[in-house]
Amino acid sequence: MKKKVFIETYGCQMNFNDSEIVMSVLSPHYQNTDNINEAELILINTCSIRDNAEERIWNRLKHLRALKKKNKNLKIGVLGCMAERLKDDFIERENIVDLVVGPDAYRELPQLLSLVDSGQNAINTILSEEETYADISPVRYATNGVSAFISIMRGCQNFCSYCVVPYTRGKERSRNPHSIVEEAKDLFEKGYKEITLLGQNVNSYLWKNDQETIHFWNLMEMVADVSPLLRIRFATSHPKDISDELIDVIAQRPNICKSIHLPVQSGSDNMLKLMNRKYTREWYLSRIEAIKNRMPDCTISTDIIAGFCNESEQDHQDTLDLMRKVGYSAAFMFKYSTRPGTFAYKKLDDNVPEELKIKRLQEIINLQQELSLASNKRDIGKTFEVLIEGFSKRSDEQQFGRTSQNKVVVFPKSNLDKGNYVNVLIKSCTAATLKGTIVD
Repeated sequence: MKKKVFIETYGCQMNFNDSEIVMSVLSPHYQNTDNINEAELILINTCSIRDNAEERIWNRLKHLRALKKKNKNLKIGVLGCMAERLKDDFIERENIVDLVVGPDAYRELPQLLSLVDSGQNAINTILSEEETYADISPVRYATNGVSAFISIMRGCQNFCSYCVVPYTRGKERSRNPHSIVEEAKDLFEKGYKEITLLGQNVNSYLWKNDQETIHFWNLMEMVADVSPLLRIRFATSHPKDISDELIDVIAQRPNICKSIHLPVQSGSDNMLKLMNRKYTREWYLSRIEAIKNRMPDCTISTDIIAGFCNESEQDHQDTLDLMRKVGYSAAFMFKYSTRPGTFAYKKLDDNVPEELKIKRLQEIINLQQELSLASNKRDIGKTFEVLIEGFSKRSDEQQFGRTSQNKVVVFPKSNLDKGNYVNVLIKSCTAATLKGTIVD
């Protein structure tokens, strides 16, 4: 009889995909449970990108101490980026963690758990220059059955001065494109209608051998060819690498979604240089122009950091100005928190007062609310193809789905189930949601 494992995942979608890989590795001996109280193994898949993400993990471990007191046989493991960065702290600080495994060591989980079962603590956080888990089919245990994610590469070597990812996930390496296409085919045959290709910087995907060289835009074409009924998305793009070839492929293929997440982080050249982003404000805006010229209906979302080291009021105003120029449909917005081990932590002063960071972040959030609402208002009166994802959380009388532009649409329920496409005429909106009715 299989033991029961509860996996709790924090952070980006890459981590959720990693948790599905972990479940696949464990599946010969463990089965997933949604009930943490019946679990014999609890795995926390962690994120180190922001300080508050790490603090949530420490607080979570304190709560798990009570479960371990009740069940002496319960084993607790920490996975992912935070595991790699703070491996010794987990064993020593809380004294309830039995297992610490970095993002490149998931294949070793069965052997490491054997050590744990014998009464030892087990740690493996060695980073790899080759591991992509290309031959492992993830167990899709936490999915809506419509949308799925495929990891196409691992690691990062951009070394943005604020970012810990290159240190916790290692060097950039791309996965064999044919294994990616086979995974996409398998998902489509199982009923999935939308996949997102994942990487820390998908634009720099590059795979080659003696016979072929595959760039990211080539891969996008290959995956789009699986079926015209399979929508393709991708995340995340780095502005320095978004090419005309990629923009053309997105524009030409109807089933590649017209939505691009292009993190800018700041609208100030001073900040971009300090952040080591490797592009200028002018370059970024030229890429936005290229996207809009080829795809006027394409939405653009972004990431923005408020209060980075040495940020002046003018730097902040440059960010607000760039936001207005682009007209983002959505954004992930954060105040800067220093991450140990990064260039900024070692060489730059975190010298923007906390209250000023909060003030600037709120101004960014307020502006983005205006931009999101304006973007949605422009869609009123238009008809969009919507992929149904399920019922609205607020009412079983409403269904919801997303447009190609990655906007959520709510509409009166139909006789069609999730996974079907419907045309919806937009009648009204909020800053977050479009509302409409199905039309023929």
